[in-house]
Amino acid sequence: MEILGKVDFPPLAGPTCEKGRFRLAFHAMGTECEILYGASSLKKANEFREASLSWVRRFEDRYSRYKPESLLSRINDSAGKEFVPIEEEDARLLDLCDSLHFQSKGVFDPSSLPLSLIWDFKSKNPAVPAQEAILQALNKVGWKKVVRDAGGVFLPEVGMGLDFGGFGKEYAVDRVVELAESMDVKSILVNFGGDVRVMGSSPDGEPWRVGVENPKQPGKPQFVLGLKDQAVATSGNYRRFFEHAGKVYGHVLDHRTGFPCSGDCLSSTVVSRSCLEAGVLATCSLLEFKENGLRMLEGFFGAEGCVSTTSGLNWSKKFSEFVLANE
Repeated sequence: MEILGKVDFPPLAGPTCEKGRFRLAFHAMGTECEILYGASSLKKANEFREASLSWVRRFEDRYSRYKPESLLSRINDSAGKEFVPIEEEDARLLDLCDSLHFQSKGVFDPSSLPLSLIWDFKSKNPAVPAQEAILQALNKVGWKKVVRDAGGVFLPEVGMGLDFGGFGKEYAVDRVVELAESMDVKSILVNFGGDVRVMGSSPDGEPWRVGVENPKQPGKPQFVLGLKDQAVATSGNYRRFFEHAGKVYGHVLDHRTGFPCSGDCLSSTVVSRSCLEAGVLATCSLLEFKENGLRMLEGFFGAEGCVSTTSGLNWSKKFSEFVLANE
């Protein structure tokens, strides 16, 4: 997702921070991250800079399944063995997983790691797993199997695993915006790998302008959204995929079938109240295909979306209200 703001933000520590506007760019969670924000002084800007970077570092250290000392790795390594103690932030994240699993009627499931492991899209030579391997992985998936008590979480079967990669960035975006609000930052745009949430207006007083990538022409915007106090996320199969025996396999997996989602849907973009909700709805609506996906979006209060297919764009009833320009 490309940010098409009208203002050129100078570096945070630069000597010409025009009118209290700042830009922070860094790499985290396997992607490029950007925060654009306003502050009344360089001191307050630096305080928010340090606080936001510290929060993101801790989040990645705690929830990355690629880090052996992370909480997520400890939970997965303890599957079938023992409970793992959790903290207040962990409980909040797991509560959100409960809520979104219920609201999406099970389409969203953070316990789908066994499927992700056998569908290795990062391999130099990805291949379609054997049917037996897919069935074995499916038997290990199921959010309702996860056991929790007041102070811990337990995966009851060896081979089960949690993966927050499909929604972790979106959750982090929301928490950084909450952090900004608590530190009296009034205007902010947080963009973690294309998952975006804004608070307030852009520095010129207008809605923040966010360009959504065209899946048929990657790198170019398909349309531009005007957002204020909202979030937007896009899920798509058009960047990460492989071909086998004349069939294309995208990286968005459907835990109900064990296979990547199919059909003519290329991407789904959702505007919602939180980035986590937008991201989960974008992925779920992509899995549900065009008609069911749009119905799902229209059933969520405060959410609007657009499903891009090989034949064109399909918008929910009020999505056009956010569109400033359409390519």
